[in-house]
Amino acid sequence: MRFLKSSSLILFHKLFAKFPVTKSSQIHSHGQTKPRPNEVLQEYLKANATAKAILLLRGLIRKNTSSIDSFSLLYIIKVCTRKSSPHEAQQFHTLIVKLGYQSIIFVQTSLVNYYSAVGNLPDARRVFDEIPTKNHVCWTALISAYVDNQKPNTALKLFREMQIEKLDPDQVTLTVALSACADLGALDMGKWIHNFIRRTKNLNKDISLYNALLNMYTKCGDIETAKTLFNAIKNKDVTTWTSMITGHAIHGQAKEAIALFTAMTDAKINPNDVTFLGVLMACSHASMVDEGKQYFNIMSKNYRLKPRVSHFGCMVDLLCRAGLLQEARDFISEMPVKPNAVMWRTVLGACSVGGNVDFGEEAWRRLVEIEGNLGGDDVLMGNVYGVKEMWEKKEKKRDFVNKRVPGCSSIEIGSEIYEFVASDCDYAFSWKIYEVIESLMENMKSNLI
Repeated sequence: MRFLKSSSLILFHKLFAKFPVTKSSQIHSHGQTKPRPNEVLQEYLKANATAKAILLLRGLIRKNTSSIDSFSLLYIIKVCTRKSSPHEAQQFHTLIVKLGYQSIIFVQTSLVNYYSAVGNLPDARRVFDEIPTKNHVCWTALISAYVDNQKPNTALKLFREMQIEKLDPDQVTLTVALSACADLGALDMGKWIHNFIRRTKNLNKDISLYNALLNMYTKCGDIETAKTLFNAIKNKDVTTWTSMITGHAIHGQAKEAIALFTAMTDAKINPNDVTFLGVLMACSHASMVDEGKQYFNIMSKNYRLKPRVSHFGCMVDLLCRAGLLQEARDFISEMPVKPNAVMWRTVLGACSVGGNVDFGEEAWRRLVEIEGNLGGDDVLMGNVYGVKEMWEKKEKKRDFVNKRVPGCSSIEIGSEIYEFVASDCDYAFSWKIYEVIESLMENMKSNLI
């Protein structure tokens, strides 16, 4: 579960809170007031009328740019960010430069957020580098950009660079950095941030920050510290409860997760759809089929929450883990949503244990249609053939896998994240790594004799 996205929308909310809203109006000869362009843009934003906002600003540009100021451009960049159009704001970026607003830090920060929203990290970094005097808001925007675009390693490097520049992070920066730690499993860095939070007196330690800490500890495998932190949080919200329930679930502590769900509802905290993902995950890991079906049903019946594809995926996982492949097949065929790659991969993995060749081949074909021919899927399909002793077909799958580019792994050492692949000898101390591996192999062989 990813309980927060380190969202650009949150950053924009904090960004615009720093600016006064223009309240003045133009007076007509008839005594009526006409809203200024910025006020109209603001109303369009509130109504999510992004097309109208863009048309308004374009009309103003054609008539006279004197009615446009830095606030107008801030609003329109926010509109483009919400729309997530890959080219829309580039025209307004040009206008920002033409009108001489490129030196205004909050205009530049809004552009960083825009380029992040459309997945254009090079331009986000380029805009950031052009900011002459950087503050913690623009640093947070860039760190968030890399977290949101699945580059948590780079995000943590930027977080360290920010500290080298003697800029103290606020609670938003720390929340984003903790999200990166959770994605990477960087427990040491997460603990360092926790200690920083403890010793910083003037920090706004809001519930979002504590929830980010809780999420980090559960995802990094320190469930005991997560439990201690959870018990210490006084005003828990639905995210707090959900994070802890999910933490128990991913650590195979199904009974604890279910008990916590019961305590949550007893405390009159209504669960959301993410909470039910955690509960269904717990049931799946413990093969609690009947309980999983029950929670899946009360989700919509008692709480009027519409199941998403991830909830259906949890049910497929539940049935597959319990060895109920035919029931899983029937469930998929009756689902109101189209099964995704994760669902079919779950089926394929279960077939590699049970040796269901027909269902396995169907799952493999579906995966090829959705994501192309991936090496991991060939490995799973080869395992299905191996269980049924279909050695010729298994050998063909293995040959396909051997021709592929290997994936990489990562490890945290001293708050640094290192990536490597199998048989990689480029590292300076790679010979020591292989020396240790060979020693471990000899020890294991001697123990088997």
